[in-house]
Amino acid sequence: MNKVFIIGLPRTGTTSISVAMLDYGFKVAHTAYTQQAFHLADIVSDAPCFNDYKQLDKLFPNAKFVYLERELALWIPSMQMLINKMKADLDPKTGIFNPVLKRSFNETFKLTSTAIPDDAAHLESCYLQHKEQVLDYFAGRDDLICIDISHEDSLAELLGFLGVAFEGAPRFPHLNIGRRVACWKEHKHLNKVNANSAGPMHRKFFDYAAKR
Repeated sequence: MNKVFIIGLPRTGTTSISVAMLDYGFKVAHTAYTQQAFHLADIVSDAPCFNDYKQLDKLFPNAKFVYLERELALWIPSMQMLINKMKADLDPKTGIFNPVLKRSFNETFKLTSTAIPDDAAHLESCYLQHKEQVLDYFAGRDDLICIDISHEDSLAELLGFLGVAFEGAPRFPHLNIGRRVACWKEHKHLNKVNANSAGPMHRKFFDYAAKR
């Protein structure tokens, strides 16, 4: 099947959608940092997808893209919590997180060039800019769907977009509530793909991204 990339920002439901897709037979990577992870996964969410969707579009022809929306009044405090929890490890020089994750966050949220990166107005601007750029890039195309996973029919809409049959009234699971950020790591499933699956870095992709 063609690849599916979840390009919503962190704290818009990337974990919930990733877990839900596992049960529909998809192999899912919540973040992907190696060529093998991209190769193994049918669906990839979170970093680097939300930052590098344009490069992914060129590298994986006929892929489908899913943009996740969330009310700003809910997203901003959740994102403030996440940035404060992760900011030391996202530092480009001293942070311990994967370089791809650090680059994705720092480019999208301008962490190193903003005096107060968790400022509500700054985060709102980042969210709205990202949304505008996504919608502009995919304007006039039929390979992007925009959903809010809190809406009752959002999972049915997504499954229809992916051409997956379903019955009843499916709903997304509500995960990573409050200060929780590790539900994906804790969730056990045979269809999960490790972000660091053995293999080289996705060199073609990351070389392309570095030259932008």
